[in-house]
Amino acid sequence: MVNQTSQAPVIAIDGPTASGKGTVAHRVADALGWHVLDSGALYRIVALIVQESGTDPEDKGTVAAIAASMEVRFSAGAVLMGERDISADIRQESVGNLASRIAAYPLLREALLQRQRAFRRSPGLVADGRDMGTVVFPDAPLKIFLEASVQARAERRCKQLMEKGISVNLESLAEDMRLRDERDRMRSVAPLAAAPDARVVDSSTLTIEETVAAVLDLWSGLGIRNDS
Repeated sequence: MVNQTSQAPVIAIDGPTASGKGTVAHRVADALGWHVLDSGALYRIVALIVQESGTDPEDKGTVAAIAASMEVRFSAGAVLMGERDISADIRQESVGNLASRIAAYPLLREALLQRQRAFRRSPGLVADGRDMGTVVFPDAPLKIFLEASVQARAERRCKQLMEKGISVNLESLAEDMRLRDERDRMRSVAPLAAAPDARVVDSSTLTIEETVAAVLDLWSGLGIRNDS
């Protein structure tokens, strides 16, 4: 385990797909004036490159090499690959499903680990993903496991897609989420799971604002000052 206790504080927010962790992480980071890491975006970027380049997704070595060499950056809420804004492209359901598949590859996870840890800098970091509290930032002073029922998550994702003009079937979307949850929880490397010391927040019946407030209250309750 890497000793990072002398570094900037981290709030790690893990949870299944469409639990709202990305939106919550950004709003918590904005409230605290901290940096934010959307770790899932990194896996989606790799998946997009694999998909568009025609790379065999079963070629684990090549997939990991893509992760190690890709030139991407996050700027003002946008995800840029070179000069191309791929923010919308990586949110396609096909990309998300492929990202869930390749995320089980140990070589890929190792290739992205240090890239993720490099986001940790003063005054603090809010990191969301599936193994932020268990693997990437095991010493994070606050670990949140954000969960919600499959039905609630499917309804949220369905609404998001429909607002973008994308036609989607709620039942098939819910089934895709169930399968992705099972795949994420059953993978042999860094499976989706709450850290032993994580605080579980169920957002099934909460608004985004209420969920953000709950996380901020938990952080405030720790009484931690950051003088780094």
